[in-house]
Amino acid sequence: MKTEEICELVRPLIPEGRILTQIADRYSYSFDASFGEYLPDLVIQPENKEQIAAIMKLANEHMIPIYPRGAATSLSGGSLPVKGGIVLDMSQFHKKLVIDRENLLAIVSPSVITGDIHQQAEEAGLFYPPDPSSSHVSTIGGNLLENSSGPKGLKYGTTKEYAIGLEVVTPTGEIIRTGGKTVKNVTGYDLTRLIVGSEGTLGIVTEAIVRLIPKPQARKTLLASFERLIDSGHAITNILSAGILPSAMELMDNACIRAVESYTPSGLPVEAEAIIIVEIDGHEAAIAEEIQRCEAICFAQKATEVRVAQTEEERANIWRARKMVSPAITKMGPTKISEDATVPRSEIPKMMERLHAIRDKYQLNLVVFGHAGDGNLHPNIITDKRNVEEMKRVESAVSEIFEAAVELGGTLSGEHGIGTLKSPYMEMELGKEGVQMMKKIKDAWDPNGILNPGKIFPQPGQTKVVLT
Repeated sequence: MKTEEICELVRPLIPEGRILTQIADRYSYSFDASFGEYLPDLVIQPENKEQIAAIMKLANEHMIPIYPRGAATSLSGGSLPVKGGIVLDMSQFHKKLVIDRENLLAIVSPSVITGDIHQQAEEAGLFYPPDPSSSHVSTIGGNLLENSSGPKGLKYGTTKEYAIGLEVVTPTGEIIRTGGKTVKNVTGYDLTRLIVGSEGTLGIVTEAIVRLIPKPQARKTLLASFERLIDSGHAITNILSAGILPSAMELMDNACIRAVESYTPSGLPVEAEAIIIVEIDGHEAAIAEEIQRCEAICFAQKATEVRVAQTEEERANIWRARKMVSPAITKMGPTKISEDATVPRSEIPKMMERLHAIRDKYQLNLVVFGHAGDGNLHPNIITDKRNVEEMKRVESAVSEIFEAAVELGGTLSGEHGIGTLKSPYMEMELGKEGVQMMKKIKDAWDPNGILNPGKIFPQPGQTKVVLT
């Protein structure tokens, strides 16, 4: 169906100023933070749930693909309109952010920036732990549908642990509520957790209730340097096996360290093969003891230097350096491919060895950082998508990264999602029957296959990641 024909159908349902048809506007919605470029037929900026429900019913009647989109920070192609159709720009949905301090809850609309939840919760003496690197720009709606997490997932878990109630427009246009304001709820199937992490294939979230927790009383942060990457991996596993549960535990390899120092000098040890950042939070007396134990464990694992931040400014500087990794390595080349293969914590040293072997085998600029405390590594390949020969090697390397993670008992994705890039490998992790069961759920919720089609499940004949 052509753009003009779709416009004629939606104009009675949506205010004129919220329908975008110009080619420049449509191209603005043709990409996200991942790979690929797909032009939608038009873009709609809905104001309320009733408009979304009406659009979904129309889409089912005329078999028009619908693609919900937040701030488009997806690294797996979650919002790409791979079959054209309509993009629903949820970032322009009405904004609602209510902190319910008595019940330790926040009630939010999908268009709210996740960082704003952090800020308002903190002002109320509360804490919303999920903290993806993009939280200053990403919307909570996108975080919910991708089950985003970030550094604090080690101790506090991911978004699914905090979403306890949703208002959702189904693929067939019904408006339903799942869960509610109570932490305990075993009435029927847990549809809330089914929708969280479904990558926009089972429904469009129009409101969410998320749990908040009391703000930790205090926190301490250390940075440890190692001459050998494998020693940093053993330090991570030894800290955890010692009964210490940090709120965050991050890893940066030498290439990341040098990139950050070149991009924005932060005082990182450029000769170190790896550094780890460990943060402990909780009662002040307890964390003082635990940070000392972490320091001793790092030295026992041949750390060359351990710095414990003595002031909030020093702590902020350490975390600022960590947050600079992604923009810094982007300066190393025009194309950055970011993966998030995740392995059991005990397998981190082996996964690091596999990643280095892959880097050497394909002669690629592969750097590694990530949330090492929960095994969620971020191998990034810096390349140039215009170099066809190198991109073929990149595709093979990415395939081997996925295979290595699964072979070590891990998973294809810890937080980025499957989207379009990892779908060919679903059966490798879940088996044919596991994927078929997921497809049955999708078919039951979306019988016409019009909500975010082309995601999670491989397309016919698709056998490997394609980046060119």
